[in-house]
Amino acid sequence: MVVSEDINDPVTLSSLATLAASESSVRPAIMVVAFEGWNDAGDAASEAVRLLRRASGAKKIPGINDDDFYDYQFSRPQVRRAAGGKRIIKWPTTHMFRAELADSPVDLVLLRGVEPTYRWKAFIAEILTRAEEENVQAVMALGALLADVPHTRPIQASVSSGDAEVRSALGVQASEYEGPTGILGVLAQVAEASGLPTLSIWSAVPHYVAQAPSPKAQLALLHRVEEFFPLTIDLAELSEDALAWERGVNELAKGDSDVAAYVHQLEQAQDETELPEATGEAIAREFERYLKRRSHPGFPDGPGNTDGPGNSGAPDAPDTPHNPDAP
Repeated sequence: MVVSEDINDPVTLSSLATLAASESSVRPAIMVVAFEGWNDAGDAASEAVRLLRRASGAKKIPGINDDDFYDYQFSRPQVRRAAGGKRIIKWPTTHMFRAELADSPVDLVLLRGVEPTYRWKAFIAEILTRAEEENVQAVMALGALLADVPHTRPIQASVSSGDAEVRSALGVQASEYEGPTGILGVLAQVAEASGLPTLSIWSAVPHYVAQAPSPKAQLALLHRVEEFFPLTIDLAELSEDALAWERGVNELAKGDSDVAAYVHQLEQAQDETELPEATGEAIAREFERYLKRRSHPGFPDGPGNTDGPGNSGAPDAPDTPHNPDAP
């Protein structure tokens, strides 16, 4: 994973976090958060954080106390086999990890857990207490929702913030969603009220293939993380998984004429909606993102890499004129 903090880079969440940082013996950090459950269609968000942990080499740090927040009849523990065949119990929990990013003014804190059953306000308070201890200066919440989108088109990842200053600095929209929300929505609202710059990034998962994994949605989330952090992550393997996933769903659709017709209907609807965005400006934005990624040494075809041409991940879709609101 390569970090970019060049003075000529555009404003990112990390530059906002750096400006907000106060003197501390702990380096400032951005916290990236995902929860399994209602906020995580296809496990896309939680798996994105898992990949970030592997890519960054983040180490486990003290997390959140579990027993006060979970109904184990609802979020049941699971029996797993450890090395040597020993049976272990895996409890629903919330883990935290930290990675020191030497070439960046900010570090990365990852929080990955299961949406709690009880005492959400106390749960959020404990998260923000730990965030303060880790000198977290900004929050990036990742989620995934089921939507009427075709699997054959680039999956969208919408970005929003409830903070007017963040929206102005980063050029993102306010969410207009009203209705039931998950723990991510509560965390974003409380974090913003506490003065932490906060972004919410949600990917859309085709509802007719909602089962995990959903590598294409995961890829969309990680491209957005790169854009706003910024990071460059090796996404070659995930891109291959996304292509294989799409081919697999194509084969399933071929065997069911009703599904195939429905997918075609979704394709037409999305193509008509996105047609106004297929402009030179949209293409230029996408090309700028590609060049930015390509300029980093960690990009397979970037400076210092002699392995020949390649791509660290398929480019994400251009922004659409209408952001789908997420809980």
